[in-house]
Amino acid sequence: MKKNKKIIILTVFSIILIFLIVFFSRKIFSSVGKTENFYTVTKEIFENVIEISGTVEAAQEQILQALSNGTVIQVYVEEGDYVKKGDVIIQLDDTTEQYNLAKQDYNIAATRITGSEREIKLMESERLSLLQKVSDRKVVATFDGLIAQLDVSVGDSLEAKDSVGTLVNVDYLIAEVEIPETDVGKLKIGQKVEFTFSAYKDKIVYGNVIGWPQIGEITSRGATVVKAKIKIEDYPADILPNYSFTGKIQISEPEEFFLVSRNAVGSENRKTYVVSKNSSEKRFVKIQPYGSGFVKILEGDVKEGEILKELTPQKTSGAMKQKSNQPGLQGQRKNQNGMPPGMNGGPR
Repeated sequence: MKKNKKIIILTVFSIILIFLIVFFSRKIFSSVGKTENFYTVTKEIFENVIEISGTVEAAQEQILQALSNGTVIQVYVEEGDYVKKGDVIIQLDDTTEQYNLAKQDYNIAATRITGSEREIKLMESERLSLLQKVSDRKVVATFDGLIAQLDVSVGDSLEAKDSVGTLVNVDYLIAEVEIPETDVGKLKIGQKVEFTFSAYKDKIVYGNVIGWPQIGEITSRGATVVKAKIKIEDYPADILPNYSFTGKIQISEPEEFFLVSRNAVGSENRKTYVVSKNSSEKRFVKIQPYGSGFVKILEGDVKEGEILKELTPQKTSGAMKQKSNQPGLQGQRKNQNGMPPGMNGGPR
């Protein structure tokens, strides 16, 4: 009997022990499973832009060329000089041309005494041709501008079309950029354009769209583009014609808004709400799906950096639960620091 009592007591004790182990194990696992998750509200900036690149050109450019063969007898300017439209830059020897013109004037005067009016008109037409030959012995500025480059000296022998320098008007700069056919419909006259130059690092230069042709072009890559023109009126002295740039045409003003994981949003009576980490108060918000696993907060009292409780647990498990609390990039988005979401640092 004593032996049976001991067996019964040990059995009861074992059952109680097993019960206690199971009970507390469940408590522990239940506690672990109920660990709260939190999500941070981030501010995003959406930019509706067209990315561009290329080089800038002077407002006007004239290649200084000899119009006929001859010897240089006078150079009136130097590199860096400012000239006016019509100013003579280079003079070629025009002795023969001046003689022929003077002789023609003499012949016209003599013909007026004894010749017919028809003969005089013919001689005057010939005189115009001689005047043009005299004019062709000069290289003349066709607009007000700056002598950007000049490589000629007195005594040089030039042939027709020889290039000896460049005259530019740099009152403003022009950029001609390729716009994909899918983006041409977004263009408008006057749209603001931001330029970044390698020679002017970390600073922005602004311009405006001034026009584009009503016909496309096919590039060597087989893509159809339209070449839009952009005018840069106010620019630093560091920027010179033919400098390269990257930039963006602003289609609309940047849009700022708040994002948060959809798991931080609950629903009640067809209304959505959020709850702050250190509060139990429900704050109703209006949201819109945004990307994968995130919502845009359209209306509601939320702040950038605010930490919200998880109200809709994630359905996935394992590594998927550890996804970053930042959305994938859509369009051109930056956070308040000027970097893509989830990154810190200076502007792009």
